[in-house]
Amino acid sequence: MNKGQSTGSSDRLLAEALSCVRGERILFRNLTFALEPGQAGLLTGPNGVGKSSLLRLLAGLLQPSAGSFVAPETRALCDDRLALDDHLPLEQTLGFWGKLDGKGQADVSDAMTRAGLDHLAEVPVRYFSTGQRQRARLARTYLTAARFWLLDEPANGLDTDSVDQLGRALQGHLDDGGILLAASHIPLPIAFDFTLKLEPLEELEACL
Repeated sequence: MNKGQSTGSSDRLLAEALSCVRGERILFRNLTFALEPGQAGLLTGPNGVGKSSLLRLLAGLLQPSAGSFVAPETRALCDDRLALDDHLPLEQTLGFWGKLDGKGQADVSDAMTRAGLDHLAEVPVRYFSTGQRQRARLARTYLTAARFWLLDEPANGLDTDSVDQLGRALQGHLDDGGILLAASHIPLPIAFDFTLKLEPLEELEACL
């Protein structure tokens, strides 16, 4: 199987015949789909079929085994990796990442408000509950200048009000011309332009 690649950046997402092999398993193959600015896609399917791997691949963290894609140059992956300093107050650790994206204090405050965490600005992240940590992950995503959001189970651990708040943030990103691709087993309160269901595939054959 020929090794695939990212073929550059674009204001849209276009994936052509993407395949991914991890270890001795074909996770997915021949996936072709596209998202224009202002559009959202949903990934579904049972655990282990490659939803997270597809998101990481499109984020540039994995190489496709075959196929190619173009995507916006600025991308933000929100998954189970918090990537925030547990020992720092939320506002301070978000501020560190914000500076890397050229963001200021007002942007940090806005991200915390959109995630419903402004009242926890001075609380070290290590004291956060599961739901609060999930909202902190989302706040970091909101803070980025990324045009393409890749979200892996963004509603995990969130209560009903927080899911509604998440939906407003996602819709705001789309209204601003952003693109998003989400894997979620929890219904998200936005309209998706397509749903891509991944199915289990066979073990990698020796001829591959």
